[in-house]
Amino acid sequence: MADELLAALRSLRSQLDHDLFPLAIGDVAADRRALKELRGQLDDYLLPRLAAIDAPLLAVVGGSTGAGKSTLVNSLVGTDVTVPGVLRPTTLAPTLVANPEDASWFTATHVLPGLPRVTGMGSGEPGTLKIVETASLPEGLALLDAPDIDSVVIANRELAAQLLAAADLWLFVTTASRYADEVPWGFLRIARERSTALGIILQRVPAEALDPVSKDLRRLLGANGLGGTPLFVIPELILPEENARLPETVVRPVKEWLADLSADAKARGEVVRQTLAGALDSLSVRVPVLADAADRQRLGIGELRGMAERSYDVGMSGFDEGMRDGSLLRGEVLARWQDFIGTGDLMRSLETRVGWLRDRIAAVITGRPAQDRQLRTALESGVESLIRATADGAAERAVESWLATPSGRDLLERAGVATAGRLGRSSQGLAGQAATAVRDWQGYVLDLVRSEGAGKRSSARAASFGVNGLGLLLMLAVFASTGGLTGIEIGIAGGTSVLSQKLLEAVFGDQAVRTLTDRARADLRARVRSLLDGEEVRFTALLEGLGAPDSGALRVAARAVQERKRELPA
Repeated sequence: MADELLAALRSLRSQLDHDLFPLAIGDVAADRRALKELRGQLDDYLLPRLAAIDAPLLAVVGGSTGAGKSTLVNSLVGTDVTVPGVLRPTTLAPTLVANPEDASWFTATHVLPGLPRVTGMGSGEPGTLKIVETASLPEGLALLDAPDIDSVVIANRELAAQLLAAADLWLFVTTASRYADEVPWGFLRIARERSTALGIILQRVPAEALDPVSKDLRRLLGANGLGGTPLFVIPELILPEENARLPETVVRPVKEWLADLSADAKARGEVVRQTLAGALDSLSVRVPVLADAADRQRLGIGELRGMAERSYDVGMSGFDEGMRDGSLLRGEVLARWQDFIGTGDLMRSLETRVGWLRDRIAAVITGRPAQDRQLRTALESGVESLIRATADGAAERAVESWLATPSGRDLLERAGVATAGRLGRSSQGLAGQAATAVRDWQGYVLDLVRSEGAGKRSSARAASFGVNGLGLLLMLAVFASTGGLTGIEIGIAGGTSVLSQKLLEAVFGDQAVRTLTDRARADLRARVRSLLDGEEVRFTALLEGLGAPDSGALRVAARAVQERKRELPA
């Protein structure tokens, strides 16, 4: 049955391989730290311990700077296996001391697999786990001298926390002058929350303070839910030299307590089960907290995606407005239109002389192919410019909206200055894509005209204008409003739109012209929307690369562990 619990733990561990917190959302530093700690405890303790429930007991000796941890370990072992000193921090690399019969368990990287092993005497190298074998330590128990929990070196503090999370038993060392410090009590509260087996060694207590200090420490233990924790008091002693070991009589109570644990399989098993069960119980709290934080990440990713989508939706609305406001019918298009029809007073006689005007325009159209091409080119250039301006504006809005949020700013900073700069404007390939899209749209419009004019009574009229001429008129009709123009441009552009409309109606009829115009406008919009969607992908691709955290699978895996927790071996 324990195999099912182990399988559930491994499944939970696999869910933690993903980057659950890719964005700066909430207190992401705390979330990432909690995730790292949970991964570490699963790898360093829960999985190896459950796989080998009868493996030697690991007691980690931890505490504050200068508490005398290394001296205590040497004294308990009866030989100098670690090097104490006056400089801080003293313990740069953790030292694990084991009986030769147990050493293979620890050298095989079952426990703390991420730390490279070194053996033999000496100080050890930072980032490694030094393993020392000695027959003076009884079988079934190993001692690990950990770095300071309040070290000025961040890596040491993190390693100390990692080692304590990998322990079956904490031997927490403090002093008469440091026992009430907050940092140690933060660790002791974690031990209480996770039901970690614990023993406390109070060192360097002046003779006159033995009774009041030990009583006060017991009071604090009781107030923090740790009443009944074994407490060993070591008086302040004058040692012959800095590195000298404590007298055997002083450390004997601690040695005897540890020896009893190592010699009694039942007592040792109770320690292991207590710590293992507490660590498993803690998952029911720690994992849901991580899952909630992962949900916030997923929501944050969705918000950034929504910002990008809205930016390009606004861009599409801007393009629609650009089609309606008449801005495309100014400038070069107006000039080419005038060249095309060759008159300005045509508009004034339009209402009364449509038939005559149609004939005259037909003659103009069929007789001026150069003006035909120039007008078409001018219109093509205007639409391309509008597309590029739309894409540039949408990209700028998307970047600005992301920069306004911590998560978006974090994502852009990690993407790099060059990438963020390119995102703030349209892509390099857009100009060519826009030109192709506009030419394809013009071809579509010509096909519309050709299809509508074929096989109808209007075919003769359509033929008299020619497909190119009518196609140009339909293209102009797509941009039929003049809301953005002023002064004389209104008259000219308005005349352009009205004239185009009237000529088309004279050939195809009112309803057909409305249908053709709607279809031509919808086709252009669809092509532009496709281009903008392609531009938007540059933003969403960054989000897709993050991978949305799957908190659902994480919660399911955590529940599976809790359901099988009763399978914990006795």
